[in-house]
Amino acid sequence: MIKIFATEKVKDIDKYTILNMPIAPIDLVEEAVTAFVNEFRNHYSKMHRIVVFAGQGNNGADALGIARQLLDESYKVVVYLFNPTGYLSPECAENKRRLLNIDQVEFTEIRDNFIPPYLSSRDVVIDGLFGSGLNRPLTGGFAGLVKYINSTPAEIVSVDIPSGLFGEDNRENDKECIIRAKKTFTFNFPKLSFLMPENEVYVGEWKVLSINMHPQAVADTPTNYYMVTEEDIACVFQPRKRFTHKGTYGHALLVAGSRGKLGAAQLSARACLRSGVGMLTVHLPKCGELMMQTAVPEAMVDLDPHTDFFTAAPDITPYTTLGVGPGLGQQIETAVALDELMSAVIKPVVLDADALNLIAANRDILNKIPTRSILTPHPKEFDRLAGASNSAYERLQKAREFAKEHRLCVVLKDAYTAICTSEGNVYYSVCGNPGMATAGSGDVLTGIILGLLAQGYEPETAAVAGVFLHGTAGDLAAAQWSERGMISGDLIDSLGKAFKQVI
Repeated sequence: MIKIFATEKVKDIDKYTILNMPIAPIDLVEEAVTAFVNEFRNHYSKMHRIVVFAGQGNNGADALGIARQLLDESYKVVVYLFNPTGYLSPECAENKRRLLNIDQVEFTEIRDNFIPPYLSSRDVVIDGLFGSGLNRPLTGGFAGLVKYINSTPAEIVSVDIPSGLFGEDNRENDKECIIRAKKTFTFNFPKLSFLMPENEVYVGEWKVLSINMHPQAVADTPTNYYMVTEEDIACVFQPRKRFTHKGTYGHALLVAGSRGKLGAAQLSARACLRSGVGMLTVHLPKCGELMMQTAVPEAMVDLDPHTDFFTAAPDITPYTTLGVGPGLGQQIETAVALDELMSAVIKPVVLDADALNLIAANRDILNKIPTRSILTPHPKEFDRLAGASNSAYERLQKAREFAKEHRLCVVLKDAYTAICTSEGNVYYSVCGNPGMATAGSGDVLTGIILGLLAQGYEPETAAVAGVFLHGTAGDLAAAQWSERGMISGDLIDSLGKAFKQVI
């Protein structure tokens, strides 16, 4: 897994690397410069004019080094170094000296007054004004400069982090004084702020570039945030033994569906079966029997006494685990039945959709949910459970506390889904695409996680692996049907390929 560190911890890792590899600070800067330039060349040709804005610190040192390497490769580069205090970091001063050794470099150092250059749509701005160490909003001349750059049609590429953006919590930031980059190339670790939807307008498309970091420092530095990789998920799934049978892989119970919402039950059931569960029984109202038996013949059906919605908790004795919620409806009788069901279960379960809405409206049920159960809310569903949030960062912190307080696993669904465990850790999955923003996608995820949980995977493992498989299937579906053309059923049809790709 890739650790996501707070910005002050990254500084400590840098210091440890410099002292123990050993490597000179300027050489570490040069590694970052080379990694940035190698990536930059893949996106921008020499037809563009490159306008570099550098600050006084090590982000500015990176920017000046980038300017020098691009000049060496015959790009047309114009450089502006902002030095209002007259002091540059040692690495910035050294990279200024190296840059000025190039003949006829277009370089301007600004101490006070600055007349901004005209920037056209053909220009590419490299933003190296401020790095991740910033801890207060930009003001004065720098705020004005950022606003000017943002107002131009030039495309902006930020070094490490958009200037003005904080690495974690931006609730108290001045949103008008943050660079709005088209692309951000960061180093070794993503910033937590990159994963918040409200910051997409500043970060743009981002990519992590690798440079030398002391592996011991990375391993020993603690964090509660991680980004899951395909290699992590590949380790989860072991080859199936030849002498196994359907009982080996669990018997899941899915309580889902109501009149008008039976499709959610069908999608979740199909996804559960595709995730490798041995057997599946779907408890649903009588009106859904023909649909389920016809559309999903592999599933068994347990009928509720009511024709239209869930009213009676089934006997859970035969089942390995259960999932509740897709298309369930929010009738009073359903709330009572859900309360009875949660009073009867003792092992972790999966709760989604209307099950979560019923819990939000009937808080006594919350305390009956077995520990380590998996809740899969989208942001609005979570707000109903834990109260409204003013930002995704605030919601994330609430989800962490909610998971710890109630000893649950909260899968906070979003473009970058966060899996919050009862220990306070957060695991991010960054696969998936906007095409997955379609009706039924969450029902598919519930089915996948339920199938994995029924097979005996630990709840946290089932949640993390399920989210990753869901996103991978989404990417495969988008490749075949396009983001606009895909529907949630395509995610299920792509699950087999997702398993093959991951394993």
